Amino acid sequence: MLPNNSDCLSPENENRCRQILQAQGKNKGKWASILVSLCYDKGGPAFLFTLRSCTLKGKHKGDVSFAGGKGDPSDRDVVATALREAREELGVTIPAERVWGVMKPLRDTVRMMIAPVLANLGPLEELAFKPNPEEVDEIFTLSLSHLSNPQNRGYTNFRTGNKYGYTLPVFCNGKHRVWGLTAVALDHTIKLLIPPYGSITEVFNG
Repeated sequence: MLPNNSDCLSPENENRCRQILQAQGKNKGKWASILVSLCYDKGGPAFLFTLRSCTLKGKHKGDVSFAGGKGDPSDRDVVATALREAREELGVTIPAERVWGVMKPLRDTVRMMIAPVLANLGPLEELAFKPNPEEVDEIFTLSLSHLSNPQNRGYTNFRTGNKYGYTLPVFCNGKHRVWGLTAVALDHTIKLLIPPYGSITEVFNG
């Protein structure tokens, strides 16, 4: 039986997702990682996001994102990078056993390869966040039911030069817009959690 929104965090669905993701390699060299953070909040499954500090350098300041960053020489693999970045940005330590696997890699506009690491942080009320104010302005959640509702989803078309380039998903909730590579990683994750939402093959690194 395929999962729905309410049971996507069940042990059965977790095992199904882990089996799908187990073929993905962890050791990716000098990649960046993001921690795609599932959690349980307000009676149902949700995703945890950060609002990047407006004082950061670069074009992504003030954007909605998952915790993440570039690999450090001390990181064993992309999973270690994602967990370290979550600890530095959010002030919480996520046990490695909470990680379900590594999803399809993404490539940003400067050709950096980014590994989305999927983890279930558990009940939100059990986590004591201490966000780094130099990197994070806000921590918030959006429910899976909200994000999987077609009315809260759209698309953004990007141009390359003076021609059409590519289309990326965008998720809206009134206050914050989830777009760019964060939206792509989120889209792939929802397709993994709820297969009828889209083609499950898209979560694989073909």
